Parts: sequence; structure tokens; C-alpha cells
Amino acid sequence: MDINNKKIWDVIVIGGGVIGCAVTRKFTLMGAKTLLLERGGDILSGASKANSAILHTGFDAPPGSLELACMQEGYREFKQIQHKMNLPILETGALVVAWNDEQLSKLEGIVEQAHTNNVMDVALIDKAELYRREPKLAEGALAAVIVPGEAVIDPWSTPLAYLTQAVKHGAEYQFHCEVTAGSLNGGLWKLTTSKGEFSARLVINCAGINGDIVESICHPSPFQIKPRKGQFLVYDKAAAADINAIILPVPTAITKGVLLCKTIFGNLLLGPTAEEQQDRWKAEVKQEVLEDLISQGANMLPSLHNYSVTATYAGLRPATQEKHYQIADYPDKQWICAGGIRSTGLTSALGVASHLASLYQQNFEPLFELSPPTELIWPQMPVLSDYHQRDYQCKNNGGIVCHCELVTQREIEATFDSDIPPECLGALRRRTRVMMGRCNGFYCSSQVAEIINGRFDNSLAVEAVK
Repeated sequence: MDINNKKIWDVIVIGGGVIGCAVTRKFTLMGAKTLLLERGGDILSGASKANSAILHTGFDAPPGSLELACMQEGYREFKQIQHKMNLPILETGALVVAWNDEQLSKLEGIVEQAHTNNVMDVALIDKAELYRREPKLAEGALAAVIVPGEAVIDPWSTPLAYLTQAVKHGAEYQFHCEVTAGSLNGGLWKLTTSKGEFSARLVINCAGINGDIVESICHPSPFQIKPRKGQFLVYDKAAAADINAIILPVPTAITKGVLLCKTIFGNLLLGPTAEEQQDRWKAEVKQEVLEDLISQGANMLPSLHNYSVTATYAGLRPATQEKHYQIADYPDKQWICAGGIRSTGLTSALGVASHLASLYQQNFEPLFELSPPTELIWPQMPVLSDYHQRDYQCKNNGGIVCHCELVTQREIEATFDSDIPPECLGALRRRTRVMMGRCNGFYCSSQVAEIINGRFDNSLAVEAVK
């Protein structure tokens, strides 16, 4: 997207993860002229690109916390708007399973905490009911807590929908645009980036894994990002039929543990691990860790031995020295920070955006005039869910290009005419699922290359696939 660097924006949002996309949407719909700056080649280039895609009820969040409030507001708003943007949801529910006496002793406390958090349909179920619901679980489970409201959503189309709606209402964005410095003078921020200088009256830091570095542009950062890697395994689609609900472990003081769940794309997901590391950008997959994950998964669901692992991936969560969100506003500095948002960000994004908007409206002198739209435009996102009608089932789709993921030529070509067209191969894959099946593009890559036909250069494509 080409934009005018001389323009003065009301709001600049730094970071195009799920939080940044939701915040850009919120301030744009409030009527602010909003610009999103992202250092990567697409949205979700950092922490947001690798998660379990669970829509959380907040049943196990810290009672009374800002995280809980944002999660539950985000959950509520997503359920309210998802059908308006054609975003799929898979209502699976979840089961927190106890495999030993120590875990069994914690189940009543999990139910009590859920009720304290106003998730009142959470309940304890006995062993017989657990196996009635999940007959293929390994032997040895003792009981479980059922959480009916937990669900699975599309982790890529959802934030893309948020930013798309913002763009339809006048927001703009820049990819490959790293913010490196900035200064506040005369009520105006001037941010130095890899694409020149941009000016705004309010800056919102949603930089995720780079959040503390960006925060230091405003002031010494009160938090430090401590990257936490999570590795995942994706099993072949046939495996997804072997569970009905999300299978959660009883959490410990250190980790929430490894889960099993369906994906909206029809696979079965196992993970994540929780590994501290220093590197902010390299999320490497390690063979020995994946082998241990396979063992843990088979201990819960023995039939996993019958299925192939079709993909592996790892992501980094922007953990800090504190467990709670690092959200703060600085009216005298015309700056708001949304940092340290870890695995619950997909659920809480809309709630975080609403909270930041409230902080601005309540604590800041008006920095700009708001001109909200009189009527909202609701983008219709392409459906990638295996549990809903897909384009390959419709007429005149140009034929199936990717047979693993059943992606049509029409779907691929439509992305280039969208409000936020892909600028690299990774972005195209995320928007369509092309080349993301079990053959990883072995059979369809040549046809995909013909369709792309120079729409973005190879250097960007290679970078995005890494």
C-alpha cells in the first residue's frame, strides 16, 4: 500500500499482530485516521502467527484481572460479529482431564475458579461421562471438568477481517516498515521507520515480541520481553475424528501444558511446549522435543500412532517478567502500550482494543476530532473451514489447485483483488491454505507459480516461508 508520508495521522499502531489489527479496527471505527505499521511482510508475522486458535471463555484466567475482562469482552464481541464477517467457529467445548490423584484433587478448584469468573456452565464430570464423550481417550483418566463454551476459530482470517474492516473505513497500513526511533515535539509524534518518517498525535504500541524495544522509544520500558517458544504438531485430517472436545491438561504453576484439539481446517493439533529462549525471531522446531510431544500425545490418545504428522511449527509468545498484561496509558506522552499479551491474545484482542479506546477517551485530552462512520461495512471473508461450505463445492470456481486443502483457482485469484492483498507467498498461504496440506505444495506449487505470475518478487516469497 502506497501512502503519503507527509500526512499527519490521528493514531499510529505499531505491530500488525492480532492485537494491532483489532486496535486499528477499533480506533478507525471510532472515527480516527489510523495507520498500522508492521515490520514483517504481512500481518501476523510475529507472535500471532503460531497459536492454538482457541476462543477462550476465561474460565481459568486470574479472577478480577484485566486479562479476564479483556478475554470475556473479546469473546462476547467475537460471538456478536463473527457471522457478519463470515468468520467460522467450531463449537467443540473443552475437557480438563485428570490422569492422577494429584490432578483429580485440583478439579473442584478449577470449577470454583470458573464460577468466580462467571463462567457458570463449567462442571465436574465423572469417569463414565468422560469416556462416553471421548471414547478413544487412553485408559487411566479419572474425571474431568467440562467447559462447554470453549471453541475453535480461524486464527488467520479473524485478524485479517479486523484489519480489512478498518481499511474499508479508511485505515491504511505499511508492511516491511520497522519503527526504529521517534520523538514527541509540539504534540506530534514523528516515528522513524525503514520506510521513512510518519507523524501522528497518538502512538499505540502493539509490537508483541518487540514490545519492550518499541516501548523504549517513549520511555525506559517497565517490562522486558522474555520470549517463550511453543512447538506444535499437526496431524493428518483423519485424526481429528478421534476427539470431540478440546482436551486440556490440569495446569501446573509453570505451564498450562499440552493440549489436543481440532483445527478449523480439519486437522488435529498437539501442543504447545513452553521453552524459554533469548532469540526473539527464530522459533526453531527441534526433533527431540517433537518426539517427546508425540509421546505425550499418544499417552492421551493412543490412536495417534495410526496417523501421520503432516506439519510442525513453532511460535514465540511475548512473555514478560510478570504474568499479567502490560497495558498502560501515558497521556502526557500521547502513548498507549499493549504489551506482554501471550497465548490469550486471539480471544482478548477485541476486548483489549475496547479497553485501549476507553483509556484514551477517559484519560486523554482530545488529541483529534473523531468522525465515526454512519454505517458500518462488514467484509465477507472467504471460508477456509473444513466444517463449513467451501468454494470447491460451488460452481465456476476455476477448478481445484491444491487438492490437499481443496483450494480453488478462484480463491487464489480473489486474494489479489482484496483490500489487503498478499505481498509474499506466506501471506497467500495464510489467506487461502494453498500449499499448506500434507504434500506442502509438492504437487500444486507449479500451478500456484503460474497464477502468481510475478505479483510479488521471489525474495519476499522466500522470506515469508522461512
